Amino acid sequence: MVRPIPTDVVVVGGGPVGMLLAAELAYYDVSVVVLEGEAGTSTRPKATTLHARTTQTLARRGYLPAPEFSPAAGTVSSPFHFAGLAGLHITAPAAEPEPVLKRAQADLERLFEERARACGAQVLRGHRMTGLAQRPDGVRVVAEGPQGHAEFGAAFVVGADGARGTVRELAGIGCDTYAPTVSAMMGLVRLDEADSLSGGWHRTARGWVVAKEAADGGMHLRTVNFTRTHADRGKPLSLDELREETSQIMGREIGMSAPRWLSRFSDYARLAHTYRKDRVLLAGDAAHLHFPIGGQGLSTGILDALNLGWKLAATVRGTAGGSLLDSYDTERRPAAERVIENVRAQVCLMHPEVRLDSLRNLFSGLLATDPGGSHLGAMISAQDTVLPARSAVPSAWEGKFLQNIALTTQSGPADVIRLLREGRMLLLLFGTDTCEQHEKAAQAWSRSVRIVRAEPVAVVPCAALLVRPDGYIAWASDGAGLEATLALYLSDGSDVRPVG
Repeated sequence: MVRPIPTDVVVVGGGPVGMLLAAELAYYDVSVVVLEGEAGTSTRPKATTLHARTTQTLARRGYLPAPEFSPAAGTVSSPFHFAGLAGLHITAPAAEPEPVLKRAQADLERLFEERARACGAQVLRGHRMTGLAQRPDGVRVVAEGPQGHAEFGAAFVVGADGARGTVRELAGIGCDTYAPTVSAMMGLVRLDEADSLSGGWHRTARGWVVAKEAADGGMHLRTVNFTRTHADRGKPLSLDELREETSQIMGREIGMSAPRWLSRFSDYARLAHTYRKDRVLLAGDAAHLHFPIGGQGLSTGILDALNLGWKLAATVRGTAGGSLLDSYDTERRPAAERVIENVRAQVCLMHPEVRLDSLRNLFSGLLATDPGGSHLGAMISAQDTVLPARSAVPSAWEGKFLQNIALTTQSGPADVIRLLREGRMLLLLFGTDTCEQHEKAAQAWSRSVRIVRAEPVAVVPCAALLVRPDGYIAWASDGAGLEATLALYLSDGSDVRPVG
């Protein structure tokens, strides 16, 4: 009988979401094994966009540099598209990272893998999961690798194995699905005539072609055809098909050659009924799938990992409150549902039928009353996210994201981003008479909570704030008692292992 290799967590899937989650878990001194079928990082063109809330949270966890703080700098904006409509901007405080960061998915995967390995995660490439069985005390995972059969015994398994992964199915987690309505193609090619197709979004009566110039002089093409769906989405795409589709939509011959990375896709969407079933959890495309318009997929998956990492680590280490891990589903599933809904709305707005022009005109008129599309920008960038309150008597601050602010602490100048990089919850005390009682209340959790005294700041009219490792406010002094909130998030802390 094969004795399974023990570990705290098995992460199935070594893309950016799985690698980031592994890095987070390993940072918190959780033993983690990553099973990834590919031998190395794929260089295939994939997602390249991170939006504001994702960059802000990554900065708080130390994966992106913190900007130089300038309280008088105001805000910065970056352009984005919604259903092909231009002239829209995502805006964020200048004290935060840039609102739209262009970074190749492969580069992020390498960054997260390097951090995961440095923190002690075991990354097993060339290993594909073939079996999964839950038990009351853990999960048994079977994999096939270069040296043959391997088995692992873990407290938890996380499926970060993408749209075609098997963790969700093997765990018996159902999902809501939305049938495809369009067919789309993608490929990196070289145009026979460089000026036959310019970069940008091209809409015709027959569909859309989105063209983006590649660094090597090629053209990255995406086509969207609203007249049919793919008969067989898994069938390999040929250069002739991509050329015919592009030419048909554009209404003129577009010659091309030197094809790379050809593939088909559609607007099929899927959302898991739950992100947790006992000891199995889902993250990224394994949990939610949607049409890649608007560049929200990578950001949504990364925010999954950043939400789950510290919660799962606390659960494994025995320092989590009883319902902390369940809050991963209640916080992240609605976020994915919103993304799927806004993507489906974009597909409707992109439909080239003339009868929909009135809808587009109405939508454009509404945008005209919202200069720069601030409402859409906040939605696409997830900056409008407010988490559901967990306290019995919540403060108006609870669930909101604490933007980066300059602080004067007993140790000198600081800011929110840098104070959160330890990965602990942060209790900010703003020098009032009640701070003594808040500090005393937090002492039982002192190894899980960083306590910082700071001079009062005008933008925070509270005596104290409790901030989660991901930057969201868990409690404020105008809400229920601090001890009750800490008990929701953490055990009493008496057996906490040091962080980092």
